[in-house]
Amino acid sequence: MTSQQMTFLAAFFAYLLAMIAISWFVSRWQKSGSDFLLAGRKVPLLLTLGTTVATMVGTGSSMGAVGFAYQNAWAGALYGIGGAVGILLLAWVFAPVRKQQFATMSEELASYVGNNALVKKILAVIIYAASIGWLGAHLIGGGMYLAWLTGIDDTTAKLIIGIGLAIYVTLGGYSAVVWTDAIQAMILFVGFLLMAYFAIDSVGGWQAVQNNQLINGSGFLSYQNIGLIPAISMSFAVLVGVMATPSFRQRIYSGDNVSSIRKSFVMSGVLYLGFSLVPAIIGICAYLIKGDLDNPAYAFPYIALNTLPLLLGGIILLAGISATLSSASSDAIAGVSVFVSDIYAWLFKKSLSKRPLTDKQQLVLSRFAMVLTVTIALLFALLSNNIITYITKMISLALCGLFVMGLLGRFWRKLTWQGSIAILVASTLTAALIGFNSKWLAFFGNPSIPAVISGAFFGIVVSLVTQVKTPSKIVQKHKVELM
Repeated sequence: MTSQQMTFLAAFFAYLLAMIAISWFVSRWQKSGSDFLLAGRKVPLLLTLGTTVATMVGTGSSMGAVGFAYQNAWAGALYGIGGAVGILLLAWVFAPVRKQQFATMSEELASYVGNNALVKKILAVIIYAASIGWLGAHLIGGGMYLAWLTGIDDTTAKLIIGIGLAIYVTLGGYSAVVWTDAIQAMILFVGFLLMAYFAIDSVGGWQAVQNNQLINGSGFLSYQNIGLIPAISMSFAVLVGVMATPSFRQRIYSGDNVSSIRKSFVMSGVLYLGFSLVPAIIGICAYLIKGDLDNPAYAFPYIALNTLPLLLGGIILLAGISATLSSASSDAIAGVSVFVSDIYAWLFKKSLSKRPLTDKQQLVLSRFAMVLTVTIALLFALLSNNIITYITKMISLALCGLFVMGLLGRFWRKLTWQGSIAILVASTLTAALIGFNSKWLAFFGNPSIPAVISGAFFGIVVSLVTQVKTPSKIVQKHKVELM
């Protein structure tokens, strides 16, 4: 390990200690599990904006989108475009559910089918698995950052990231997440813009970026490099991911009110849409500077260390690691919310009915669940190194069904609990079938589009077949309130 790498490692540990200090400071006001998981449902507009932006400008944008652009030029912007449209739709469609005081996404989705107990249990398991999936993706990205920056091996880097995350999020909970995210969001935006500026300068200006073999003749957003349908599928998969990811719902449930949530999401979407070209620019410049990187995911750290002044490059790389941590912490909180509010309550229903948990016991349980959740995600992260593949596979298998169920439940009053199960089964099986057939996978790019179509079709058909003549008044009233 060189002296420069040792300096970067020391700087990362200093950063991690600062996060732990903030978490410890915030933890002094936590009295219950609700304080730990939802920050008392009083997160204001600016903090909601900060934590949303920090999560979106996380592993996918920094490692994933830049690496994708390194291989496919402007197609790297597809990730950001899909994310921006997703968060704007989330603001319009789901921000109003804040009025219902939900604690978890499984609770919300189950309410669309009369709070059916079986559906709620299935949803709890799927959403917990999805949260672990997203958390694992961020641990992969953070580990790759740290390994490149310091020279340590990937496994050790992932372990350091995972253990550090577990400590500071277990201490501070969601309040620590939103405060650290707000700070990181500002650093990240400035850092990415500076990287793009220095990268363009290093390759000889904007004309050099435009006139290269990756771009010439590749069409709008370089879609010909990957194919039209895979390009659309790429953006659609990210859109589905944003609208069905539990951590974004957590921002709705914890927000101060519907108006502040909606405004923060709209602002995030507009910012992210404008930002979507920045990772693509960085990836293209990385290819022009060094077109033979072993792993395209390293394009981001490579450009930071080789085009920026040393100190600035190191700071931006540390900011990049913090981006993965901010995204990971949000997904960890979402997963723990489901575990505590739904899975634990389901497994220990009888004992809880006789002796409910006190506020202090809820807090202890939440912290134990956090350690367990990060540990499981870390084990999965140790088995994979490809971020975009990891994310798109996880989205298609775990989130497409949640996406369809959320939209149908929100706007179509005839959805039944049987139909909701059909959605989850059909979308998952379709995603698996596409994923195992190399020709189909090459045609679609990822299984998200056929998985969503299949889930919607079977969900509607089964709901119509099982529809009772007199819909539940409770469900009717609930859906009317959300409109």
